[in-house]
Amino acid sequence: MSVLLLFTWIETSNEYFGFDWVVFLSTGVWFFWSIVLLSLFGILAAYTSLLLVVGFLLCWEKKELYLHWYHKILILLVIVTSFSFLNILCTHWKERWLTVGLSLQVFAPYIHLSSISVMVMLSWPVAFYLIHLEGEARIRRYKITSNERKRNKRCNMLTKLRALQVAIGLPFFLILLCLYVVPLGTYSPCIQEKDNLGPKPKFFGHRGAPMLGPENTMMSFEKAIEHGAIGLESDVQISYDQVPFLMHDYDLRRTTNIKEVLPNESRQHPCLFKWNFLSTLNAGKWFSHSWIRPFYHMKPLSEADRERAGNQRIPKLTELLELAQRKKKLVIFDLNSPPPKHPSRTSYIHLVVSVILASKIEQHLIAWLPDAERKYIRNKAPGFQHVGAFYTLDELARENISRINVDYKRLYYNGLREYKAANININLYVVNEPWLFSLAWCSRIHSVTTDNIQLLNEINHPYFFMTPNFYMFMWILMDILSAVFIGAIFYFHWWRESQSEKILKGITSYTETPSASLQDEALKVTESPGLTKGEREHPVSKAIMPEPIEETAKPTMPP
Repeated sequence: MSVLLLFTWIETSNEYFGFDWVVFLSTGVWFFWSIVLLSLFGILAAYTSLLLVVGFLLCWEKKELYLHWYHKILILLVIVTSFSFLNILCTHWKERWLTVGLSLQVFAPYIHLSSISVMVMLSWPVAFYLIHLEGEARIRRYKITSNERKRNKRCNMLTKLRALQVAIGLPFFLILLCLYVVPLGTYSPCIQEKDNLGPKPKFFGHRGAPMLGPENTMMSFEKAIEHGAIGLESDVQISYDQVPFLMHDYDLRRTTNIKEVLPNESRQHPCLFKWNFLSTLNAGKWFSHSWIRPFYHMKPLSEADRERAGNQRIPKLTELLELAQRKKKLVIFDLNSPPPKHPSRTSYIHLVVSVILASKIEQHLIAWLPDAERKYIRNKAPGFQHVGAFYTLDELARENISRINVDYKRLYYNGLREYKAANININLYVVNEPWLFSLAWCSRIHSVTTDNIQLLNEINHPYFFMTPNFYMFMWILMDILSAVFIGAIFYFHWWRESQSEKILKGITSYTETPSASLQDEALKVTESPGLTKGEREHPVSKAIMPEPIEETAKPTMPP
């Protein structure tokens, strides 16, 4: 749970600050202390679990528990901590659990087949233990005597053995039965006919291509176009002298060198600086010369790209519009409102629209995402393509919006089936993993916004794709093979246990009953004349225990 809590904080930081904290934690002091804390909690949890198991076994044997006071405190502490972490995860990971559900939609067929294989491997120890318990129960039943006290004790032991068999065997066979029929309720978009597979989703470069160049720079946007992006996504802010520029964060510390140039003002909002100062900041040195990589899966830059990235500046919105007009690419952006006391606090939307229209870019290349003042936008720039958020179909129809830009986790809700049925163009953000892109492809999503365009563009067929007939064949084949293997394993253990039981019964009968030859010999000794009364009463002992032979032989007497 502590691991999930740690990664919750990491993912939240990555979402809001655009920085890959995994690399930072893995290369600094934070990683050391995280390992220490997680190790301490793991040791504490393991110790408490061991105490619980020992306590359960002692209670099973009807033994009284003698726990020290610190044992009780540790158990209570771990239980309270676990419930606290679980509550935190359920609160802050409410949306993240949807990612788990989406991954199950992709990997469910493979998890199903792998689980059956695991159950086959587990059947060996389960069969050994169940058959061993059965043999133990039969032997104890065979040894029951007329002594009532021993009989009650052995019957109690037989009940415990049967209870152990049920506790082990019943869950195993129930899980196996569920795995055999689970495909009947399995839904995976990647299980479909090849003819039903939709076209490959298009790409919007998220702040350009941030794994190939510094985000929100001209180098990054050019790299995205080189790798097949149909649109460029960015973040627009307004400088204090009313110049729209591209910047995501609410300060300049992460993506510029402002801490070197103006350290005392580094925490101020970017909109509170004038463009003359912003244009002098370096916006690429953090990307090319830092020992901390912004993305974990980044490949090393070439020397030419490293030098080019180190000389990047903060671009204006007009520079992006000129590139999009020249390459005929769509432009979509988040428009952040300036802070209070900014000169364009109330008129920033009008300012941005006027800048776009002055750039002479074709209006259909603008995918307008901001929600505010849509009526003004339609009157001022009727050619803009309006993009909505996760609105209802009635709201989209009322606003005359045919494209939505939604978080990829919304795909969990029926695969956005009703939006596709209404001919709504769907764009998902931010899709970086190949399995997630494959899921979007199988779900007939039109486009995705990605940081990893160079990798996703190389995918020519969705991963984990299979036809229903192939999956049914694999399902039935695995069920039959696993049933045969599990049956053979149980039969083998039963045969081996029966052989051991026969040998044990033979030894027991031999020790309890004298052989027939010894009985005949004892009968002859009893009937022979010349025996005393004491010898006749114990003939068997005389026959079995002969007198010892003296070591020195006496000389024979003459007749």
